[in-house]
Amino acid sequence: MKKIQMVDLKGQYERIKDRIDASVLDVIDSTAFINGPEVHNFQKELEAYLDIKHVIPCANGTDALQIAMMGLGLKPGDEVITADFTFAATVEVIALLQLTPVLVDVEQDSFNIDPDAIRKAITPNTKAIVPVHLFGQAANMDAIMAIAEEHDLYVIEDNAQGIGSSYKFADGKTAKTGTIGHVSSTSFFPSKNLGCYGDGGAIFTNDDELAHTIRGIVNHGMYKRYHHDVVGVNSRLDSIQATILRAKLPNLDIYNNARREAARKYNKALESITNIITPKVKGNNCGTTEDTICDTCNCHVFHQYTLRVINTDRDQLAAHLNEKGIPCGVYYPIPLHSQKAYRDDRYDEEDFMVTNQLIKEVISLPMHTELDDDQIDFITNTIINFITK
Repeated sequence: MKKIQMVDLKGQYERIKDRIDASVLDVIDSTAFINGPEVHNFQKELEAYLDIKHVIPCANGTDALQIAMMGLGLKPGDEVITADFTFAATVEVIALLQLTPVLVDVEQDSFNIDPDAIRKAITPNTKAIVPVHLFGQAANMDAIMAIAEEHDLYVIEDNAQGIGSSYKFADGKTAKTGTIGHVSSTSFFPSKNLGCYGDGGAIFTNDDELAHTIRGIVNHGMYKRYHHDVVGVNSRLDSIQATILRAKLPNLDIYNNARREAARKYNKALESITNIITPKVKGNNCGTTEDTICDTCNCHVFHQYTLRVINTDRDQLAAHLNEKGIPCGVYYPIPLHSQKAYRDDRYDEEDFMVTNQLIKEVISLPMHTELDDDQIDFITNTIINFITK
């Protein structure tokens, strides 16, 4: 059995090595390193894949989220509601722009932001909602968009972990995550489902005027060289990263299907084990039976495969896995409302009951496109032996 990796980027690269190597050498030969043809080609191809009007590439996923908020013209003091159970970048950019982050609890089964908690948190100062499609599963966008329309709020999708995932609305229509809200951000960090070999990100929108504003922001506020019409930043996807993403984009659905198949195998091995709760696929996203990993749509793309461990010491299990050469992760060990940078006297621990529970239970297993049956069997048998000893 080959060594188990949390993310096997080397194995994935070897499958497309010839195309990657040739494409990178072509960019170097062209010397069109910034805003070259490869960036524009990737932009167009991703727009076609997502069925969205505008993709604006940028330097990384955190910049993408910040620039999306800048493009909407949010002002210091405006409140932005987002999930307590997620990576810090989501709330970091809110604070950096001197907006007011408002953290709310998540759903226990999906790990995604709880629409009921959103409703309770809305005040006259609320201007936007940031749902995070955590671990690759879409948040409840029917409810979130309804809340936003009712209260005249922007929806900014954080799609860093969900690219390629789909959402099925109550009326039967489907859309890719990142194309539903007013604007969206994603990350092309190497470990993402669509990752480059450095940093990269993008903003998505169907709003022509907003797209125009954002295109200026990413390039020092310029639409014409040395004419600075808006306050901007320097955040551009370089051509080498773009050509790598172009090589990988045609394989994205294949990659996501491989992750989904690995998740199905994990589930089959672990779903009957006492003290283990396997990931739940929300039926309202794809129209299938609750808890089913669907063969006919892309409702969950398993950026992470995250278990809940109950009535068992999660940290001891993690240590045991590491001892056996099995990497694992705890995403996330500390809720954002408890982080020193984001504590706020307004928060009441009673409002974060689910998050406070999840941080003690969650553990993420290796999840990538190169997992094989021997590895999955070894990982699951190691967990079962620990749980049942």
